[in-house]
Amino acid sequence: METRKRINEQLKASVKPLCPILIRGVVEEMSWTMINEKYKYSELTGKVIGCAMEVHKYLGNGFQEVVYQRALSIELNMQNILHIREQEMKLEYKGYDIGTRRVDFFIEDKIMLEIKAIKQLEDVHLAQAINYLEAYGLEIGLLINFGSTSLQFKRVMKPKNQSQSKNQTKS
Repeated sequence: METRKRINEQLKASVKPLCPILIRGVVEEMSWTMINEKYKYSELTGKVIGCAMEVHKYLGNGFQEVVYQRALSIELNMQNILHIREQEMKLEYKGYDIGTRRVDFFIEDKIMLEIKAIKQLEDVHLAQAINYLEAYGLEIGLLINFGSTSLQFKRVMKPKNQSQSKNQTKS
């Protein structure tokens, strides 16, 4: 409970969340409370956003994405949040291999995290994050942008009516 309160206070003080959140055609207003039990893995996503806030507070904006990726990995480790960086995954189309893609982070095998270091997030970046969720059979993702003066983040969710992606390959 103490962690939840601290994260929510940090959000109120230093971050402007991108509102409203687009969840595959459905717009939901986002309150300042990032940890909300109605959202799956809310506490974990709140912790990850808190780590990103710490990195952005320390480094500011203006670096390349890889710099933020390395720093965020260090911060996630410091907070004991299990993660994998840049895991390569196969992409298939109707059973045919069409290439690979590396997602920036997989957090505790539950959340996909895509980071950017650009001036402003656009709809195309949100669409990319949603496509990754569908491609890898995950339900929840985060899109975080370190490139603007205030940290930007969006929580993305796989549409509820979607079954596990045909694109996800079994290991």
